[in-house]
Amino acid sequence: MSRTLNKVMLIGNVGRDPDLKYTPSRIPVTSFRLATSETWKDREGKVQEHTDWHTIVAWRGLAEVIHRLVKKGSRVYIEGRIQTRSFDDKTGNRRHVVEILADNMLLLETRKTRDEDDSYDDGKTLLGEQSDYDLDLSLDFDSDLSIGSSSTSGEFPF
Repeated sequence: MSRTLNKVMLIGNVGRDPDLKYTPSRIPVTSFRLATSETWKDREGKVQEHTDWHTIVAWRGLAEVIHRLVKKGSRVYIEGRIQTRSFDDKTGNRRHVVEILADNMLLLETRKTRDEDDSYDDGKTLLGEQSDYDLDLSLDFDSDLSIGSSSTSGEFPF
């Protein structure tokens, strides 16, 4: 039997306040962009930097916690899995999207905290886990995505 693993762990900075939407069946879903950066020195010793932007999606109770606590500039730890999906955009073009479906979130620091004192670290963090909330595993993910869309194209509701 072949075993596989789809696990993502990211620490990064939130690029904008999370959006909170509800499907027609009143299931909360939030999304936001998370920046992760790496730095290195090139052959001449000059520091180089590259930033990747990840789309993070969370459902139900975790979505509500993220919307309430996470703001633009917050540093967070996200744990989840990679999810790919396709949809037809408004012009009829097929689009493919790669997202991180969050299972856990750890608020490491807020932008306000970092701005006030760069050495601030009281050891306290806020944690949100999908498993801590009312998770209905019978959720028809594809159905709720298309129902929550403003169009019938299967486009995500944001």
